[in-house]
Amino acid sequence: MNNIIFIVMDSCRFDAFEAANTPNFDRVGKARKSFSYASWTAPSHYTFLMGMLPHQSPTQVFASEVYKEEFAQWTERVGGKGLAFQDFLPHLSLPKVLSGLGYYTVGRVSMPVLNQYTLISQHFDDYKLMENHNGFGLMIDEIDLSEHDPEYHLWNLGETHYPYMLDGDQLPRISGIHGVFKSLGGLGEGKGSSDKDFFDQTMMNTLRQQQIACVEHVDSEFGRLLDKCPENTHFIITADHGELFGEDGYFGHGPIMHEKVFEVPFLEGLAK
Repeated sequence: MNNIIFIVMDSCRFDAFEAANTPNFDRVGKARKSFSYASWTAPSHYTFLMGMLPHQSPTQVFASEVYKEEFAQWTERVGGKGLAFQDFLPHLSLPKVLSGLGYYTVGRVSMPVLNQYTLISQHFDDYKLMENHNGFGLMIDEIDLSEHDPEYHLWNLGETHYPYMLDGDQLPRISGIHGVFKSLGGLGEGKGSSDKDFFDQTMMNTLRQQQIACVEHVDSEFGRLLDKCPENTHFIITADHGELFGEDGYFGHGPIMHEKVFEVPFLEGLAK
């Protein structure tokens, strides 16, 4: 069976990914525009942990048929036993299904809202919140796919999340600089922001360019990961939601209903 590494670039909108130079991701395939089921981190990851990935918003079909097809696609991803929707019942837990197939399941997350005390960590053999918000490099340093056969990894990357690797002190403080619950729960120093602190469009454009640069940084690190993985490693690369950079007066993600916050990149397959 294949090893599976599922990489979620937090907050990475599709057109930012598309604008980046990504020679290492291109070895897996060309990213397509897909749509997340939610506009912020936690609920989006809950759908991932059910076994559902960003969708294509098909027309003239029953939603139930889309779900059935999505669950069935895990057959190709594992490269072994045929899987269908009924195999996910009653728990609707991808880690539990994969554990039943013999997978060792690993979770590495950057957002505090996904920490090891949440329900998202359930059914993983090894799960932790990274100490460093930009922890992709450390995740790569730690991985050793020779320890268990096969392995499933879910990695949530903070590099593409605000402040996009910028020094946060250079920007106005806003709640959730590294994930909303880090500040709102008294775990950080964020004090929120007022209307007068809202970014002007020049700053919005700068932040968008910085997210593009962060995608390129992640792609560079992904090249190191490819060097460590055996040929039978199936990669899934996507985002949990997009990000708004001034469109119609919005910035960020979460309690926002705008198409750009749902547009995400999606690519998967074995590396070439």
